[in-house]
Amino acid sequence: MPLSVNYPVFDADNHMYETTDAFTKYLPAEYAGLVKYVQVNGRTKIALRNVISNYIPNPTFNKVAPPGAQELEFRIKNPSSKHSVGTTVGLDTKSKSEPRLPGMPPRYIESPPAFFNPEERIMLMDELRVDRAMMWPTLASLLEERLADDPIATAVVVHALNEWMHEHWTFNFENRIFATPVINLSILKEAIRELDYVVERGARAILIRPAPVPDFGGRRRSLALPEFDPFWKLVQESGVLVGMHSSDDGAQRYINEWDGSLSEFSAFTAKSMFSQLVDSEYRNIRDTIYSIIGHGLATRFPDIRFMPVENGSQWVPTALKQFQKLYDRSPRGFDEDPMKTFHRSVIIHPFFEEDVLNIVDLVGTDNVVFGSDYPHPEGLAEPLSFLEEIEPLAEVDKAKIMGGTLSKLMQCDPTEKVVAA
Repeated sequence: MPLSVNYPVFDADNHMYETTDAFTKYLPAEYAGLVKYVQVNGRTKIALRNVISNYIPNPTFNKVAPPGAQELEFRIKNPSSKHSVGTTVGLDTKSKSEPRLPGMPPRYIESPPAFFNPEERIMLMDELRVDRAMMWPTLASLLEERLADDPIATAVVVHALNEWMHEHWTFNFENRIFATPVINLSILKEAIRELDYVVERGARAILIRPAPVPDFGGRRRSLALPEFDPFWKLVQESGVLVGMHSSDDGAQRYINEWDGSLSEFSAFTAKSMFSQLVDSEYRNIRDTIYSIIGHGLATRFPDIRFMPVENGSQWVPTALKQFQKLYDRSPRGFDEDPMKTFHRSVIIHPFFEEDVLNIVDLVGTDNVVFGSDYPHPEGLAEPLSFLEEIEPLAEVDKAKIMGGTLSKLMQCDPTEKVVAA
């Protein structure tokens, strides 16, 4: 696998680890104590409104699993991967214990400064031969669901986070790192104000939670309904990319009804097989795209590009099949052919362990972007190893997937290579 290529590499899925003041540094005084770090049995936990969350076991990120620590495990357990290694290494893929092999990374490492700061991250990107990267927050994915019943507090904390993000990372660091500020839609005028704030400061992408939007009084509704059109009109005019990174989308409420549980969503705890079956369909991102197209948002604003990130692509074949079937049966129910809408408006970020070539066949190279999830353990230790998944493609198509398409979406030169080949 080459350690460098002759075309620009733009990673759609990199992560920052937030410092412990990310939510609190710019919180107004009247909201002091809304977000706390507390000690529980000698371990630091985060608490919102005095409710401790285990959503992320170590919210300080001082010790984390190494980048790509679970890469082998994901390849072993997913037969869709073109490079599945379960049979070749003779492992029992039905084992309930984590597979461990000689040469695998340690379970935990001390987080280096590059996980927290843009200056050091640039140097790490040079080592990894990554020219540009979108930088998504990590801990922020717990905020909106845990404050869902208080839209005002949500807006305040989100703005405080974006102020910290702009100060600490900027929204465009040396035209190489593009941090993605969060926009919460619960209060329309606040969403518009926040969009203006981040666009004025150079944001080229925003993070919208792919989930129904909480309202006052417990109501939730789709972000694609016409009541949000004043916001989407400004998004289209601004030209920013709409990133929809996976997060706590509130679906745990549905799982709990079937499991008879009251637990919060956590990616790092044991789940029932029912929960795993539901999660395996990626129903929540699929429903979000169904709404964006079925409620007509993508037709009313055809210039907006929606990019689900870290939601995989397993849901795509089913979605396309359903679009085609319903359009054949009830074409007048859609404002336009939903297949046309999908291919124009939706960008796919497949997981490395999926059948990436099949997704390329379904949606085309212009609609697929590469993302490594670096430095998260379930991602790639070496981002450029994604090339193995698209190895049979022509070089021009590889160049689009590895950076060309995202460069255009992010208003960068798709031919400009920063890191020497």
